[in-house]
Amino acid sequence: MSASVNSPARELRGHHVLIMFLGFFGVIFAVNGYFLYSALGTHTGVVSVEPYRKGLHYNDRIALEEKQSELGWSHGIEAGLDGRIVVRFNERSGNPIAGLKVVGTVGRPSTNEFDRNLAFTEMAPGRYEAVTAKLEAGAWIASLEAFPPAGNAPAYRGRNRLWLKQ
Repeated sequence: MSASVNSPARELRGHHVLIMFLGFFGVIFAVNGYFLYSALGTHTGVVSVEPYRKGLHYNDRIALEEKQSELGWSHGIEAGLDGRIVVRFNERSGNPIAGLKVVGTVGRPSTNEFDRNLAFTEMAPGRYEAVTAKLEAGAWIASLEAFPPAGNAPAYRGRNRLWLKQ
């Protein structure tokens, strides 16, 4: 006679299913947690500080843009790695606009960590210049506001993307 060895059959039991279920969702939660941590660590997602308050004044912004369009002003901007930023303002006819008070900021598009305030000085009629610390090569955003000599509200706003190269 031959002896046969009876091995116990492997059965799928409730605790096996529970372990597989918890393992599957554990991996999913771990991966999602890593992605969430990575996403929040690189960019907060905040596009606007105080969006509600800005939304309340949206009609004022539209009115300013219509007024600015009626004025027909235009501007050109130049920036260098040395931190010198020059802005020229012209009327619709091409004549320079003198006597403005011009302020603004320059910063990186992706973060406000490198933002710098700018105060421009009129160097010639229609030509305004500001000097800040040296700028590194790459993308920058310049935002400008021009106030008339006797005004508290900006008559002109402009925003430009600058590409500085070595």
